[in-house]
Amino acid sequence: CFSGFSSLSGPSTVTGPEGGSLSVQCRYKEKYKAFPKYWCRQPCLLLWNQMVETRGSEGEVQSDRVSIVDHSADLTFTVTLKNLTADDAGKYRCGIATILREEGLHGFLPDLFFQVQVFVS
Repeated sequence: CFSGFSSLSGPSTVTGPEGGSLSVQCRYKEKYKAFPKYWCRQPCLLLWNQMVETRGSEGEVQSDRVSIVDHSADLTFTVTLKNLTADDAGKYRCGIATILREEGLHGFLPDLFFQVQVFVS
């Protein structure tokens, strides 16, 4: 993970039953409250492999079998994967999109993220 790891945290592994669902809660620091939060399967190359991303606080965004909700009052966001299949097992990224959003800075900043290993039992 990147050096901003302490600004974003959560479980390193999660397990869910085949046909069932699992949830991952990601916690962030207050200064990232207004930034888009996302969940994607590794490798997350630019935005092409991005599965789902918040567009604003407190709204739920759903894409196929994946949903993400930003609970900005608690400084957390929750990702839920439904109808799990064996193919869903793998490495994912729980992240905050920070590129070109830090005030007063020009150019690209790396996203904050941590890796989550998903197991399907």
